[in-house]
Amino acid sequence: MEHTIQQIKKLVNENNVVLFMKGNAKFPMCGFSGRALKILSLCGVTDFITVNVLEDESVRQAIKEYSNWPTVPQLYVKGEFIGGSDIMAEMYESGELQEVFK
Repeated sequence: MEHTIQQIKKLVNENNVVLFMKGNAKFPMCGFSGRALKILSLCGVTDFITVNVLEDESVRQAIKEYSNWPTVPQLYVKGEFIGGSDIMAEMYESGELQEVFK
């Protein structure tokens, strides 16, 4: 698990925007992941990477430990954990998420 956590840390720190999700940007495989993608789109974010946690069970478990957050999707911006789709929606509604991407 430690090796996978180090891989996650590297991904998060080397990319400006990372979304750990079920599925991918072209084919989200759960409603929450689809919602997260829609919110990113509404914020005008086009340059981001996605990590499909369904492809690797070790990543699916390690991301929860890495963030200390029990669910997926999980959004990271410039190395900082933002939250899941509910947090993203709240931040979008308040305008706070748009500020994160400025």
